[in-house]
Amino acid sequence: MNRAPLFLFYLNVLIIATCGLIYELLAGTLASYLLGDSVTQFSLVIGIYLSALGVGAWLSSFVEEKLARCFIEIELAVALVGGTSAPLLFLAFGYIDWFRPLLYGLVFLIGVLVGLELPLLMRLLKEHVDFSDLVSRVLTFDYIGALLAALLFPILLVPHLGLVRTSLIFGIINALVGLWGTHLLRPLLSPKGLGGLRGRAMLVVGLLVTGIIKADAITTVAEENQLAGTVVHAESSPYQRIVIAENNTGIQLFLNGQLQFNSADEYRYHEALVHPAVASCRNARRILVLGGGDGLAVREILRYATVESVTLVDLDPAMTSLADRFPPLAELTGNALRDSRVTVINQDAFLWIDKDTARFDAVIIDFPDPGSYSVGKLYTSYFFSRLRQRLAPQGVVTIQCSSPLVSPKSYWCVINTLEKSGFRVRPFQATVPTFGVWGFALAAVEDLPSIPQLSPQVSQQLKFLDQRVLDDLFIMPRDLSHVETEINRLNNQVLVRYYDREWSRWQ
Repeated sequence: MNRAPLFLFYLNVLIIATCGLIYELLAGTLASYLLGDSVTQFSLVIGIYLSALGVGAWLSSFVEEKLARCFIEIELAVALVGGTSAPLLFLAFGYIDWFRPLLYGLVFLIGVLVGLELPLLMRLLKEHVDFSDLVSRVLTFDYIGALLAALLFPILLVPHLGLVRTSLIFGIINALVGLWGTHLLRPLLSPKGLGGLRGRAMLVVGLLVTGIIKADAITTVAEENQLAGTVVHAESSPYQRIVIAENNTGIQLFLNGQLQFNSADEYRYHEALVHPAVASCRNARRILVLGGGDGLAVREILRYATVESVTLVDLDPAMTSLADRFPPLAELTGNALRDSRVTVINQDAFLWIDKDTARFDAVIIDFPDPGSYSVGKLYTSYFFSRLRQRLAPQGVVTIQCSSPLVSPKSYWCVINTLEKSGFRVRPFQATVPTFGVWGFALAAVEDLPSIPQLSPQVSQQLKFLDQRVLDDLFIMPRDLSHVETEINRLNNQVLVRYYDREWSRWQ
């Protein structure tokens, strides 16, 4: 066998390895969207996939005849199963009892099929290449394929194609490899069955191309089934899946499948988040908002005539620009992010907090719940210690801390970590019908005022808070009393484990 066909065989190995890992990254991403705890889900998916590769390699020893035909049939099976895996998992989103067995079953099946392919290719080549060279070259291309998948998936594929199209496109690539194999391996194939193989390859390609044409419809049906509303806006950024749904209560924002607000009652959450801190400051002028890229917290801050500047730090530019592209959100926020006093910075707050040297009179922290380690780091003693350096001498912080009723350890872990980081902390809670009892913390380095005092000018603009209601927020009922927890540190991220364990009971 000359150099050109050999190179084509190794290119096959590269494509097989790349596609196989892409399918597993898709499965892991979808699992973390629905089930939370991305580290656990990715660990399970990759572990099952690697073990399935071993099962596939073992099963290959039982294939003794028609190796070339068997290789092509398996390649077409990988194309069909892998290519349809993301659409199937998306459609199963709304059925949690079916999602887990389907997820792990698809991961295992894809792993077995990919594990079958490489040994068969090596056996096809062993007559033409020295065994030691064969193994080293096949493994080299295999690992290069894994590297390509790891680079392409987060940088190019998910942001620009989305999960469903990525799955279908790589299925088509696998099917074309199978079709290509009917030419490359033609001397080893029976002429009698060659037409049938090529016909099946073209059929798989046709099915997957149809899937790409219908990809938006598949995604919309799946998300509406999961979110119980009509999807009116959806996009994938390099950081997250952003979906806005609408039903008879209003619009709802979902990030990676997790509800962020419902327009029917978001004012309760955002008034409770913002006003205790700003009302605690005398003539607050410089305000920092961490997270809250939807602009709703900024809307509340701008009710204060004393505010001269608001700095919003949110990782995702797709989120902070959403109001410009979705008018109902602009209306809900009152075009807050277009206000001349507002500066938007699209950076990771964890990194930005060390780079900026400005000091602020009040800091409003509206990060997502700590359901992953990438978010959990923003609730650590390390981050809170850096946050202290951004506060003016009399500066005040409020932070959302999840539900003290549903997840008491998660809630009090944030409180305890703040105190360990040198803050004086006053816990409080508010009822938001969409979310239930929700917890917050008011914190400062210096002594806090006993109760923040709302100005009459601001109070008359609010739907939920007045001075009497604000006073009551700081009364913690007996069933929300203090809980001892570990401190959330970078090297343990105990908060993520608390959160995952407590919220999983309610799924």
